[in-house]
Amino acid sequence: MRKQGQQLTEELWQAIVGNNAIYDNQFIYAVQSTGIFCRPSCKSRPPKREHVRIFANAEEALSANFRPCKRCKPAHGRLPDAEWVEQIAGYMDAHYREKLTLDILAEMCHGSPYHLHRTFKRIKGVTPALYLQQRRLNTATKYLRTTDKAIAEIAETVGIGSTSYFITLFKKATGQTPSEYRECVRE
Repeated sequence: MRKQGQQLTEELWQAIVGNNAIYDNQFIYAVQSTGIFCRPSCKSRPPKREHVRIFANAEEALSANFRPCKRCKPAHGRLPDAEWVEQIAGYMDAHYREKLTLDILAEMCHGSPYHLHRTFKRIKGVTPALYLQQRRLNTATKYLRTTDKAIAEIAETVGIGSTSYFITLFKKATGQTPSEYRECVRE
């Protein structure tokens, strides 16, 4: 049995990247960047080696504030849906500037795209795409109120690559173009 905080050896690392089920009852690994822990046999994308922590069992990982993977279920159960959705929303809040698809979110949060979409909508009342869009538009609104950045620069900053698409989304959400909004809040 491995001890918490033990050095990640080459043998353990190879078990993780090789999804070796032989090691499943010998240790659990957690990924600091996602806050999730898995069995060595988990089929999710291999983590960066520097983000991996080793635990003897799921209880140790849970006590270190890591959450069980929904794909490999290392705690012999599922993360409650509300907590899982908050984890997904938190990831989107932190990475809203990046290209995020259901497949990317499912990979990062260890679930299937279909289940993620359905569960997120049930808990939050909006789809992940709409949640992300609202996050981007809220940030853009803040930039329009507090900076003199160009509209194109704001669009790029919040993760919307097309200025015309940004203007269309913004007008649909607020009833005003970004320029009109900026003029109104500055008067």
